[in-house]
Amino acid sequence: MIIAETSRLLISKISVDDAPFILELMNSPHWIKYIGDRNVTTLEQAATYITNNQLKSYETYGFGFYKVQVKSEKLKSIGFFGLIKRDELEHADIGFSLLPEHEGKGYGFEAATEIMKLAKNTFDIKILYAITIPENKPSIHLLEKLGLSYQKRVKPFDDNEELLLFAKDL
Repeated sequence: MIIAETSRLLISKISVDDAPFILELMNSPHWIKYIGDRNVTTLEQAATYITNNQLKSYETYGFGFYKVQVKSEKLKSIGFFGLIKRDELEHADIGFSLLPEHEGKGYGFEAATEIMKLAKNTFDIKILYAITIPENKPSIHLLEKLGLSYQKRVKPFDDNEELLLFAKDL
């Protein structure tokens, strides 16, 4: 189901049929470096990840992560963008990941801008957060370009890893 469209991209709800793409994305070097190894190494594990995370989020919150496809490349799936509500954070946060070969082409800004419009206009989110590791300079640059501002360092998860918290009033 398409939820947003730009001149170059389609943004759609993800389904278990997208397991091959999710498996590829979650094992890409940048996912592992910046998001972390989720030990998803088979199509079955990818399908379970989609069911337990994205589909559950759609059901619980009405939003989640979405696949991003390039129109000019026969709807090739290139990224995973969306919103997540974590118990550890007061507000929903935006997250994103692109396959490495599609970085640096403006797709990230284009897709994230549409996700932020959805957050405000469809899901009535008033304050949007984002978290990232301090070493993830490309994400920090994109968050700042999207108008999110650095707030503080946080340790929201059990692993005690320090993350940078960004926020924007929508």
